[in-house]
Amino acid sequence: MRSDSVTKGMQQAPHRSLFHALGLTEEELDRPLVGIVSSYNEIVPGHMNLDKIVAAVKTGVSMAGGTPIVFPAIAVCDGIAMGHIGMKYSLVTRDLIADSTECMAMAHAFDALVMVPNCDKNVPGLLMAAARLNIPTVFVSGGPMLAGHVHGQKRSLSSMFEAVGAHAAGKMTEEEVKEFEEKTCPTCGSCSGMYTANSMNCLTEVLGMGLKGNGTIPAVYSERIKLAKHAGMQVMEMVKRNIRPRDIMTKEAFLNALTMDMALGCSTNSMLHLPAIAHEAGVEIDMEIANQISAKTPNLCHLAPAGPTYMEDLNEAGGIYAVMNEISKKGLLNLDCITVTGKTVGENIKNCSNKNPEVIRPIENPYSQTGGIAILKGNLAPDTGVVKRSAVVEEMMVHEGPARVFDCEEDAILAIKGGKIVAGDVVVIRYEGPKGGPGMREMLNPTSAIAGMGLGASVALITDGRFSGASRGASIGHVSPEAAVGGPIALVEEGDIIQIDIPNNRLDLKVSDEELERRRAAWKPREPKVKSGYLARYASMVTSGNRGAVLEIK
Repeated sequence: MRSDSVTKGMQQAPHRSLFHALGLTEEELDRPLVGIVSSYNEIVPGHMNLDKIVAAVKTGVSMAGGTPIVFPAIAVCDGIAMGHIGMKYSLVTRDLIADSTECMAMAHAFDALVMVPNCDKNVPGLLMAAARLNIPTVFVSGGPMLAGHVHGQKRSLSSMFEAVGAHAAGKMTEEEVKEFEEKTCPTCGSCSGMYTANSMNCLTEVLGMGLKGNGTIPAVYSERIKLAKHAGMQVMEMVKRNIRPRDIMTKEAFLNALTMDMALGCSTNSMLHLPAIAHEAGVEIDMEIANQISAKTPNLCHLAPAGPTYMEDLNEAGGIYAVMNEISKKGLLNLDCITVTGKTVGENIKNCSNKNPEVIRPIENPYSQTGGIAILKGNLAPDTGVVKRSAVVEEMMVHEGPARVFDCEEDAILAIKGGKIVAGDVVVIRYEGPKGGPGMREMLNPTSAIAGMGLGASVALITDGRFSGASRGASIGHVSPEAAVGGPIALVEEGDIIQIDIPNNRLDLKVSDEELERRRAAWKPREPKVKSGYLARYASMVTSGNRGAVLEIK
């Protein structure tokens, strides 16, 4: 056991003395040491219940013969960080989480880990750590929030941001916004639609790193406590059988995740996180493969913000395994991949039936024959751009309009809310990429303002930043190369015509090659927005969005 290096032998007597200072007994030190990585805090609604989940995991580990030891991981609430400098600190925490977890696990010689995350960046951050460390690891998340109810309709966080836009357009009173404010987020948990947190928790289940129900059982259900106990027990089985993350997170498992991403209509942020996790697992994914997968993968789910169903509905309909079973009818999944259960994907999903064809469309009657996410390329995005196709209205699938250019999110919001953006416009927000932001901010505020002001079916938004899973409409992000490194998005001028063709995966600037070359020759890099602290170090090392915004050692 790895822990022998701190618990066994005369040389380790000083180490054992420190374990005794913790109150651990000799019997506990004779067992495998299992690190419980807890993202519990009192600022993120998705994390306020994690103390209960952690306690249940500890019980499970102890029941199965292990010694559970808790240590923390940080987490940012993207909703609270949205629309101000705090959003620069969201994506960047993914690497802090991976790095700090690696440090703790290696320094203390844990034999296994149970990861207890829930929200946007600490799920992929801990998956990156799991792949890097490659010791037996299982995930059990905090679970999704229940949907809110306003005027008899289910609502979620995206409704809240759009209500602010509706108020700016004079379509909603302050009192009506207040009612949304008080009723939209009724419980703890990750926000109730297929936003980034729930997308990543569901894909953790698909990858084989979480047990059945990890992505969908609501945070407030007692069933989640039982799931946590089983996760604690299961990691001990993984220790016995030496099942490790890199045995599970193979190339085939990542292709399964991309396939299910398309079927579920996950957040575009998954297109950042999956390649970053794969990179840590020694698997390189060219994101252009996403279009090949999308072309043959039906979109079966329209959860909020794409449609009127929520995570609680998906859970009742049979959860992720039911969607996987439906997709497997077309032979689109590798069923031989091993999972944390010790069984294959095929064994796990067998007999998991679809209990509600209104929530999970049958394979014969999908929302569309192609997947929920599209990768776009063209002279405006030579590497890639990403759009959540399943959340785009039909009339915006093909669009052509004049560029309205902004060099930061704040200027764009002022223009949108000031009525300066009109039907047909293409809003361009640049210098918000991983390096240029720095930190690749989410653009939920401008997309929600566009939707709230009734322009969602007539205005597009393009950025080298990214979008919240709560964004909907013709919102194209991750444009690469980003503006800060001289990508073509830096060369767009006010009034240039931009052509969007989502069905054909194109994003083009209708400017001649000669004119683009003239502009490129005149372009000069901007002074870094941040020159000290963690963001400056991050900006100096980070790659563009098409590579998952991973950090490179120069």
